[in-house]
Amino acid sequence: MSRIMIALGGNALGNTPAEQKERIAAACPALVDLIEQGNEIIVSHGNGPQVGMIALAFDAASRVDKKVPEMPLAECIAMSQGYIGYHLQKGILMELRRRHMPWQVATVVTQVVVDENDPAFQNPTKPIGAFYDEETARRMMNADPNLKMKEDAGRGWRRLVPSPKPKEIVEDQSIRGLLEREFIVIACGGGGVPVVRDERGELRGVAAVIDKDFASAKLAEAVGADCLIILTAVEHVCIGWGTAEERELASMSVEEATAYIRAGEFAAGSMLPKVEAAVAFARSGSGRRAIIAALEKAPEAVRGQSGTTIAL
Repeated sequence: MSRIMIALGGNALGNTPAEQKERIAAACPALVDLIEQGNEIIVSHGNGPQVGMIALAFDAASRVDKKVPEMPLAECIAMSQGYIGYHLQKGILMELRRRHMPWQVATVVTQVVVDENDPAFQNPTKPIGAFYDEETARRMMNADPNLKMKEDAGRGWRRLVPSPKPKEIVEDQSIRGLLEREFIVIACGGGGVPVVRDERGELRGVAAVIDKDFASAKLAEAVGADCLIILTAVEHVCIGWGTAEERELASMSVEEATAYIRAGEFAAGSMLPKVEAAVAFARSGSGRRAIIAALEKAPEAVRGQSGTTIAL
């Protein structure tokens, strides 16, 4: 039996609760196929669109009704973990019962320790939330000097927040315990709730978003996973993307992947963090491998029949 960490993209889950439930229902058969192959699975997910909508809703409500408080970003992330986890655990459980499989499913609201001196806090780069046209975005930034926004891949302007690197998964032992009792665990949603430790060792939430692929790699390492699968919209990692020399890669060594990163082969905010997270996990222990693959091809990717495998 292999222990597999699966990272789902937030954009792949849709932009509304109804759309999210439909997409999760379509994804669950591929996830449960992995269990039928004899594996344990932990599932993480992105939350970029969802956490931004939650924050925007509270901000808008607080402007028209002073009884509604502005909601800190850490709490918004925890909320997104709850409702996305609810949809995932319900969808996975329904698929398990349809196949008469006895596994249980649980969502863990997960805190992830970051360094409060991480340079990311001085340079917000992570886009979250709704898209705006340039005129609206500039008007919003003029109204709030602390708000930073940027055009995002031709789709519109979005809010930018810091994206520090994960250092420690607070609930890793709880997650291990659930895995050992035949639970499918949903954890590190949206990269986890970013927290810092004060001088007394107490945890405090901070306004940031951790990249879910880096958090997934850290959790995979912490729970002793054998494999990290990062599921995305494409079947393979490519070099020369969008050019006449575009080439799909079935596998890369850590050294090859690192060389491609240095050569600028992967787009920042898209494939780059996925490859970097895969490299970090593959380096974390002997025999560990990471796979970047399409969601619907997850079972084939585990068997080496699809996706891009990265290993030492």
